[in-house]
Amino acid sequence: MTAEPLLGGMLAGVIGGWEVFLLLVIVLVIVFPKLLVRDRALTDRVRELAEDPKRVIPNLFFLWLAEGFGVGRIPAAPGTFGSLVGLLWFLGLLASGKLWLFLVLLLVGVLLSVLCCTVAERILDETDPPSVVLDEIVAVPLCFATSVCAEFFSTGQMPAPESFFSRENWPITLAVFVAFRFFDIVKPWPVRQSQRLPGGWGITIDDLLAAVYVNLLFLLGLGLQAVLR
Repeated sequence: MTAEPLLGGMLAGVIGGWEVFLLLVIVLVIVFPKLLVRDRALTDRVRELAEDPKRVIPNLFFLWLAEGFGVGRIPAAPGTFGSLVGLLWFLGLLASGKLWLFLVLLLVGVLLSVLCCTVAERILDETDPPSVVLDEIVAVPLCFATSVCAEFFSTGQMPAPESFFSRENWPITLAVFVAFRFFDIVKPWPVRQSQRLPGGWGITIDDLLAAVYVNLLFLLGLGLQAVLR
């Protein structure tokens, strides 16, 4: 992808990929205490479920992560807002500048999602709670995996984070985002069926499969483009 920033035009010369990621972390750290506070009934339930009192805070922390740092508590369209956080996570992964690290962190995010979503489902006593959006967050970078790998193997370099918001490429980024939300909501086979998996696996895998559909659609688009040329 070329780097002719649209959204990042005013900031590209001042803020790079790592700076954007660190800024996000700082904001989350500042708002962490407010987002971690839960209603007393839920906190009491966490205490009841925890066999060891020392696990109360870790379980609340896992719940906070599962709910996308509190984003999942937004009353309307929490999955969409969680996916927007996923875009920020994607930019953070790109800022690593290395394909192997991008893939490793992507995998770590998936495993963390399985763990946190399992804990959240148990605490909230609900199958795939709407407030749990970590699955969307970790799946969004996978939506762009084909594009990232294609860029890396053709140029030998990772695409710059801001390149996905360039004048030329932001419509593609928007299309990928919309396609992911479409497949995540419609859940074509085997996305819906994967939800039957236990715990956090069922919560996370369906979003990963939706991301696979996005990659297949992207490859189809590349194929049609090659034929039309």
